[in-house]
Amino acid sequence: MELSAEQQTKKTGPSTGGPSFASTAPVQFNSVEFRDGIQSLLATRVKTEEMIPFLSRMDQIGYASMEMWGGATFDVCIRFLQDDPWDRVRTFKRYMKHTPLKMVLRGQNLVGYHAYPDDIVEKFVECAANAGIDVFLIFDALQDLRNCETAFRAVQKMGKKIEGSLQYNLSPLNTIDAFVENALAQQKMGAQLMHVEDMAGLMTPPMAYTLIRALKETLDIPVHLHCHCTGGMAEMCYWEAIRAGADGIDVCVSSLGLGPGHPPIESFIAGLRGTCRDPRIDLVPFAALNKGFQYLRELHKDVESQLIGVDVGCLQHQVPGGMLTNLENQLKAMNALDRLPEILEEVTRVRKDMGYPPLATPSSQICGAQATSNVLMGERYKFISKEMRDYCRGMYGCPPGPIAPELLQKALGGKAPIDCRPASLLEPGWEKAKREAGSLARTEEDVLTYALFPTVAPDFLKKKYTCGGLKL
Repeated sequence: MELSAEQQTKKTGPSTGGPSFASTAPVQFNSVEFRDGIQSLLATRVKTEEMIPFLSRMDQIGYASMEMWGGATFDVCIRFLQDDPWDRVRTFKRYMKHTPLKMVLRGQNLVGYHAYPDDIVEKFVECAANAGIDVFLIFDALQDLRNCETAFRAVQKMGKKIEGSLQYNLSPLNTIDAFVENALAQQKMGAQLMHVEDMAGLMTPPMAYTLIRALKETLDIPVHLHCHCTGGMAEMCYWEAIRAGADGIDVCVSSLGLGPGHPPIESFIAGLRGTCRDPRIDLVPFAALNKGFQYLRELHKDVESQLIGVDVGCLQHQVPGGMLTNLENQLKAMNALDRLPEILEEVTRVRKDMGYPPLATPSSQICGAQATSNVLMGERYKFISKEMRDYCRGMYGCPPGPIAPELLQKALGGKAPIDCRPASLLEPGWEKAKREAGSLARTEEDVLTYALFPTVAPDFLKKKYTCGGLKL
């Protein structure tokens, strides 16, 4: 019988003895300020023009890459900011002469919340690569790798780098063997780097050592770790991962770190000084950078996360930092912020009913919305969203575990779920999107914006080409 991640940690115990570091290579740093950093702390409400003053200076730091696109950035740009997401990539590319640009791609879901046809996936990757994306961090919320196949092939065709991803979470289904098996499958598919994503801050230091060591012993590609500080253990996890041989870690500057965000880079530059893993990065530039990010946080304090310090409750509800910040803002708008503790408890129950999916986009939104509905309506599953029905039908892929009979019955009414790759049921979408977008779309990028968000894109595209266009 396989042991769960928690059970294996207890069996293995903390890492003691042996060499101080399993690798002697300098630790690499991936900057995530302008994607996951602002998504976790500032609800992604930062415009491209507000980022520009940082870019040239950050390009000189020595980052292995900068994650600055994908995730929620695309949606928020066109929905709230009137900020062309495609222009954002080109703007970064003008300033970032030395640092590869990375985007987070939700497999077949791209930067949206459901599966798109294969031809849309292929065209999106082509346009993103041409705009300036160098590294595609590709994941599927359910770890169903069928949903990553088209994106992998498209990135390979463009000659760009594929970073595979493991969505770390706690459940009876998540074992070290399962994580390693999934990572190995991604390596065989063409991943050139493996990303371990602890999106909710659940990982413990012993587990960080155990999992990273197992991956390093099995894979032939570099392994990077990404943790959020929500549970208060991220910095300890990074240190143990570095001891275990992790090649890199995801960081923010200290004034845009911690809380539901990420560990600060400065701590690791200082902590590794003089060791065999010393990154040899100068701390001096960070004083000015931190003042700038402090100002940015003050500028957007109206949407800033309310989590100060640590939320050990994340070990139960497993809600990622970005989702928690957005949930807070949505409940605030509904004058229901006081119900947050109840909703987080219900998230735990709904996730179990859903078969323990990792709470990454879009499963996190589906689970969170259902939990919110259950609590505010005072009855479980009185209302079931189209997204939850599609999830139960299998349109997001195969859930990690069986769906609870009560939820399955209410969602499908006795109909059988599908068992094929969801996108195999979709008709090609590129020519259809061109016809529907019509004169609103003047470029292939505009067509893609419409194809991904057909209800939001028309207003965005009208404003883009009227009244002097959009500002950077």
